[in-house]
Amino acid sequence: MLWEKNVRKVVPYVPGEQPNKENMVKLNTNECPYPPAPAVEKALKEMAYDDFRLYPAPGADDLVASLADYYHRKPSEIFVGVGSDDVISLAFLTFFNSDKPILFPDITYSFYEVWAGVYGISFEKQPLDENFRIRPEDYEKENGGIIFPNPNAPTGILEDLDFIESILKKNKDSVVMVDEAYIDFGGKSAVELIDKYDNLLVIQTFSKSRAMAGMRIGFAIGNEKLIGYLNDVKFSINSYTMNRPSLILGVKSVEDAGYFEECTRKIIRTREWMKEELKRLGFEFPDSMTNFIFATHPSYAAKELYEYLREKNIFVRYFNLPRIDNYLRISVGTDEEAQILMKALEEKIGGRV
Repeated sequence: MLWEKNVRKVVPYVPGEQPNKENMVKLNTNECPYPPAPAVEKALKEMAYDDFRLYPAPGADDLVASLADYYHRKPSEIFVGVGSDDVISLAFLTFFNSDKPILFPDITYSFYEVWAGVYGISFEKQPLDENFRIRPEDYEKENGGIIFPNPNAPTGILEDLDFIESILKKNKDSVVMVDEAYIDFGGKSAVELIDKYDNLLVIQTFSKSRAMAGMRIGFAIGNEKLIGYLNDVKFSINSYTMNRPSLILGVKSVEDAGYFEECTRKIIRTREWMKEELKRLGFEFPDSMTNFIFATHPSYAAKELYEYLREKNIFVRYFNLPRIDNYLRISVGTDEEAQILMKALEEKIGGRV
């Protein structure tokens, strides 16, 4: 068919499976195992028809103001979008327009390569070392921009702010994006570096620690000029990117800092218990500072364990990719879900729980 020669052809991102089975233990997509803040539920019940009938505020002013207050930034330094995927996609479109390749790790969030393909952006993947760590020296060459998650995914490894700054110091002529989807589970945000580096864009999400993956809320923090350019692109594509319910409920989530902190503490506590149990069963993994653990077992193939757990209605993530095809990414669930997982692994591997 002649028209196909003009089609933009890309290899799409493959999201984690979304099973819907009774009594399943769903530990494959890093969702928060707890409900959103009580104020979110209350606001949802009190919504009026106009919250669905009317257009949302194009500038998402109330949510921007709440985030600015929480992070002690100016509203002009905050950008919100339909999940962090939307924010990062718009950032790729806005800032990665050099004839030089952008740089990101070879083992990381696979959507980066997809966006580069969609927008026709040249890229080079920088290999992680033998311990799955990013090597800062790999990012000391000419480039059209840099992006990496911190903590990285799917490895779960966190780098400190000195590490982030070492990359920023060597790349003042290109935009550096730090994807902090998992920063709330034990890391220190790079937001405090924004005043020193006008080329730094920090991206976060409500999908993990704020238990609102279904509402699709993401945001970026950067200097006013960066955020201004992002808004220019957004308003050139779609002025009303975020729906009114998401904006209203997002504000309520941000306002309840106590509940947010309580949830992250519970997830961290369960994660640390899971680490000890997995070690006892012989698993090996990088020290995760996220809401998941990236684990391998020297005596059992990851695919075998994945299929075994699936038969027991326990879902984890398996990646059939070079270097990581013998690892499972296991989300941190509730204590009860973690215990069900460990009991199943115990039955497969042996030992004593």
